[in-house]
Amino acid sequence: MTKISPEFEETMHMEGILPVSVDVSFASNQFPKYKLGPDNQILEEPQDDDQGPSLKEVIEQETAQLSEQHKRLSVRDLACKFDKNLSSAAKLSDEAKLREVPSLEGHVLLKKLRDALEYLKGRLAGRNKEDVEKAISMVEALAVKLTQKEGELIQEKFEVKKLATFLKQASEDAKRLVNQEKSFACAEIESARAVVQRIGEALEEQEKNSDDSNKQDVEGLVEEVQEARRIKQLHQPSKVLGMEHELRALRATIREKSIISAKLQRELTMCKRAAENKSCFYGLDGSETLGSFLRIKCASDVAPPLSKCSIQWYRMSSDCSWKQVITGATKSIYALEPLDVGRTLQVEVVSNGQKVNLMTTGPIESAAGLGTHVETLLRKSNSEFNVTISQMNGQDYASNSVHVFHVGKMRMKLSRGWITKARENYSSSMQLCGVRDDRSTATKALFWQGRKGLSFMLMFESERDRNAAIMLARKYANDCNF
Repeated sequence: MTKISPEFEETMHMEGILPVSVDVSFASNQFPKYKLGPDNQILEEPQDDDQGPSLKEVIEQETAQLSEQHKRLSVRDLACKFDKNLSSAAKLSDEAKLREVPSLEGHVLLKKLRDALEYLKGRLAGRNKEDVEKAISMVEALAVKLTQKEGELIQEKFEVKKLATFLKQASEDAKRLVNQEKSFACAEIESARAVVQRIGEALEEQEKNSDDSNKQDVEGLVEEVQEARRIKQLHQPSKVLGMEHELRALRATIREKSIISAKLQRELTMCKRAAENKSCFYGLDGSETLGSFLRIKCASDVAPPLSKCSIQWYRMSSDCSWKQVITGATKSIYALEPLDVGRTLQVEVVSNGQKVNLMTTGPIESAAGLGTHVETLLRKSNSEFNVTISQMNGQDYASNSVHVFHVGKMRMKLSRGWITKARENYSSSMQLCGVRDDRSTATKALFWQGRKGLSFMLMFESERDRNAAIMLARKYANDCNF
């Protein structure tokens, strides 16, 4: 009986050894990554330089890490794992040896069984002989299977031996690396301690120098302040500056007090007039600001209707020392115009021989932004406004087409496209004022008489345009001595 041993080739490859460290990394909590090059040379992988915190914090962190790494090294754990794997490989080798003994005994038993069956085969005949031949073939098949099994066991044994050899070599390499790492770590720790000590001494010296310089700077500042105080005491004009500041503050306070006083006086006047008007038949209604209108209203049911009363509006000085008749202002509604700004208005209502005088609560105020708008227009040589003609020579104008009203420095003109309705130079016979009408649209209307026999009632787009046109025309007429 021939023993069959299968051939096999070595196919096991050496796996790469895990990266180990040659140097201790002081900027992280683990060893840096390394690789083994030719002839087991340790190659360090390049690492990016990370920008860390301040120098003092880095030194403290590295000192703590070095102290911790001095007590324990992660390579020792690797060596322990290699030792455990080596013991496991030894156990596997012993088990293979134990399997080899029953394998040899099986071959002997199968050989004896085959010999016995061959002996029986020679003595038997017929059907029994065929059974013996079948048994012999079965025994031979078992021998072949046993031989294959032995080949597999031999291959496993060979691989286990190789693994044990590799683990033993790796364990020795790990122990060598542990010792090497330990020596390197100790050297690095000593070097880091020396660097930390030098840096600490440098920091102490720097702090000492900075304290000395700060003391010198403070002493210098104190001397400068003392010198400044001495100079200030020698020069008395500084007191004059202080008095000027005090005077400015007093002027501002007086200005605020005068504004408050004017408001209080206006409120007091309003209260007095309200008390007087309780027994009066009429009252004034409307905003006392340029761009609006004032209206006479009945304050009592027994008051005579305004259509049966005689009405006249007056301009008065702010202190009510004199008054001026407003020509043509004889309606119950009066549209304020620029000449009324800063003046107090009074209206006289006469009915059945009884005279009632009504006054505004204070001087008329200018419209917001009107002065700035007029100053902008004065920079131009000619200002144009879009208007519609409401009346011409006292008669209603049929067309509602838009015309252009030109206010220049020497003359005024009313035109529509290329057609000129009127063009007149400033003169003493020219009249320009607000419309004396009892309609609410009078705030946008203007009466212009260029010469005798030619007059217009113009309707502007807004109250601001109407008031600006009146102010510009009066300014240019005044410049022409009219």
